[in-house]
Amino acid sequence: MKLTQLNRADSQFWTDLDQLIAWEGVSDERVFDVVNDILKNVRQRGDAAVLEYTERFDRMRVDVAADLEISQARLKHACDNLEPSMRDLIKTSAERIRAYHEHQKADSWSYKEADGTLLGQQVTPMDKVGLYVPGGKAAYPSSVLMNAIPAKVAGVPELIMVVPTPDGEVNELVLASAYIAGVDRVFTVGGAQAIAALAYGTDTIPPVAKIVGPGNIYVATAKRMVFGAVGIDMIAGPSEILVICDGKTNPDWIAMDLFSQAEHDEDAQSILVTPDAHYAQDVIASVEKLLPQMERAEIIEKSLNERGAIIVVKDLDEAAEVCNYIAPEHLELSVDDVENYVKKIRNAGAIFMGRYTAEAIGDYCAGPNHVLPTSRTARFSSPLGVYDFQKRSSLIMCSPQGATTLGKIASPFARGEGLTAHARSAEYRIDAS
Repeated sequence: MKLTQLNRADSQFWTDLDQLIAWEGVSDERVFDVVNDILKNVRQRGDAAVLEYTERFDRMRVDVAADLEISQARLKHACDNLEPSMRDLIKTSAERIRAYHEHQKADSWSYKEADGTLLGQQVTPMDKVGLYVPGGKAAYPSSVLMNAIPAKVAGVPELIMVVPTPDGEVNELVLASAYIAGVDRVFTVGGAQAIAALAYGTDTIPPVAKIVGPGNIYVATAKRMVFGAVGIDMIAGPSEILVICDGKTNPDWIAMDLFSQAEHDEDAQSILVTPDAHYAQDVIASVEKLLPQMERAEIIEKSLNERGAIIVVKDLDEAAEVCNYIAPEHLELSVDDVENYVKKIRNAGAIFMGRYTAEAIGDYCAGPNHVLPTSRTARFSSPLGVYDFQKRSSLIMCSPQGATTLGKIASPFARGEGLTAHARSAEYRIDAS
């Protein structure tokens, strides 16, 4: 194990840190060209192109596009036939996710000024939202819950899920989760062609206002390219965890927390920040002891070797400084007095507070969303939430007196900018009553 070790006191620390956390998720030219062709073809030929790509990439021959849709009855069948304990677990998780996201729901508001002018904001849900879910063996029912439930809490009337079924392989957990989460329509189509169908619409798959959900490099590239025609949630990079520990937590626990993200894939990043250099060595010993026990040991080892690190700092204030710079997707605070310490954290996607809070519970059942900003984007963005599926319209209604008061302000502004029609439009209403 060649886990990178950095020290905040070193003169080259920030340069070395930048190299450690750098991530280039940009598609290469070949991927871009493939996706560009798919988008153009689906936009021009609709269902016919979707069927051709489904046969080519997922090895599924479907003669009629309508046969790509999975009925609600089939979703219910998947749910009803789950092993009861698993069905109960999914329902419990869904209830917790729904309860948490209910707190995020925004309401319309307005107020009146003294002269009767009304100002406010009208909050409405998006009309249609598309949810991309990876299919086949790489299927994540938790992703269905985390993306679908906030949309339904927001009041989105139609949620359309697309999920590839390569070689006809259908994941029953994904279908059951879609039923429990309240997904309205499901289509067995994946890849960039699914993103194109959701963005532009076909005779069978309706166009949506926003597309959310994870996917491979082709899906991510397609989402980036259709942005503007539709909204998207984010372009996600590899999974990340940063653990700040004061040296008082069982090092086996911390090693396993680092594994929990490293096992996603070789590009995932796991970092420990601690003011205790001796404890850092204890964690390395735990990593080496526990790694052979892991089913995904090869992936974990490569991830930790290539992108993992242990950073030694002077104190917990320096640890917070380093954390705020990295802006991690997942942050564990394994320290004393965590409720006060968390106030030092400005940049993080999700914060797991205290020694007993494993990041893994956030992936499945705590309640907050597990769709989080990666690659330092937590500096300016937030977890997926109800607010991502609501739109805000400004409300402005002038009383006769308000039209006069505001018109006398707007008119000189407009004339100063050389926009005479703007000025006269406002002037017509001055003292019009």
